[in-house]
Amino acid sequence: MRTTSFRIPRRPRLLTAMLAASALALTACGGAGAGADGGSDRPVVLTTFTVLQDIAQNVAGEHLTVESITKAGAEIHGYEPTPGDIKNAAKADLILDNGLNLEAWFAKFVQGLDAKHVEVSAGVEPIDIAADAYAGKPNPHAWMSPANVQKYADNMANAFAELDPQNADAYRANAAAYKTELQKVQDELTTGLAKLPRNHRALVTCEGAFSYLTRDAGLTEKYIWPVNAEQQATPQQITSAIEFVRANRVPAVFCESTVSHAPMEQVAAASGAELAGVLYVDSLSEADGPVPTYLDLIRHDTETILAGLAGNSPGAK
Repeated sequence: MRTTSFRIPRRPRLLTAMLAASALALTACGGAGAGADGGSDRPVVLTTFTVLQDIAQNVAGEHLTVESITKAGAEIHGYEPTPGDIKNAAKADLILDNGLNLEAWFAKFVQGLDAKHVEVSAGVEPIDIAADAYAGKPNPHAWMSPANVQKYADNMANAFAELDPQNADAYRANAAAYKTELQKVQDELTTGLAKLPRNHRALVTCEGAFSYLTRDAGLTEKYIWPVNAEQQATPQQITSAIEFVRANRVPAVFCESTVSHAPMEQVAAASGAELAGVLYVDSLSEADGPVPTYLDLIRHDTETILAGLAGNSPGAK
C-alpha cells in the first residue's frame, strides 16, 4: 500500500454536500456516549488513526470507549471519510487528531459535528520538511519519537479529565504509567546507539518520517524522499543516498512497510550497506500482526534500527 502524504484529493461536490448533510442530521439524532455496541454509557472518544487509538486507550483505561476512524493498515494522509464514518463520529463526545497537517481531510470531516476536538501533538517542537513541494511545512510524524508521545499522553489525559472529571485521577495515573514505558524505549535506544561508532549513528530510510526520532536519539538522518509521493524516486535522490552511505560507511539502511523497497535496494547494492529491515510508521497491524500496539511498533522500529546499525540484523553477513 502506498502512502501519499499531504495530498488533498478533489472530492466531488455532491459527496461533500452529502457528508455535511449527514453530519448535521446525525448529530441531531445520534446519542453521544452510545459507544460501538450501542449500549455502553461510557463517553466515546474518536481518533483519526489506529496509532492514536491505541495510545488513547492506554490513557483512557476502562472509563472511555475509544475508536479509530481509519482501520489497521489504512492510508491516513489522503483518507476520504465515508458516510459511515460520519455516522460513527456523530456518537463521539471527543475527537482526537494528530495535527501538524497530517489529516488534510479532517477539517471537512468535523464540520457540523458537536464533539470537541483536540490536537494531541500540542507542545511538540515541530521539525519542518526540508525539501520538495512541502518544504517549510511541519513534518507530521511526531509520534515516531517516544519522547513526543509522552506529550501526546499528557494532552490526552488532560482532555479526558475535562470530558470526564470524576475519573481525572485515573487518566493521569494511566498516562504516567504509559510514559514510563515510553521512556524505557527511549532510553534503550539512546543507550544502544551510544555503543556504536559515531558514523554508524545514522538512520537512512525511504521516507523522511523519522525526523523526530533521529533528533531525540542523536542520530543523523538521511532519506531518499522527504514525503511519500506517487512517482518513483528520482535518480538524483538515489545517488544522494548512495553517496551519504558510502561517505559515512553506514552499515545498514531501512525502508517503511507502506512503500516499495526497490529504491533502497539500489542504495544497498551500490553502497554495500545491508537492507536491514522493515520499519512501521502510519498504522498498526491487525491484532495477530507484527505491530498491534504503538509500543510494539516503536519497539520493533528501535530494535530493528539498533540491530541493523550494530551489524546484527537477521540478514547481516
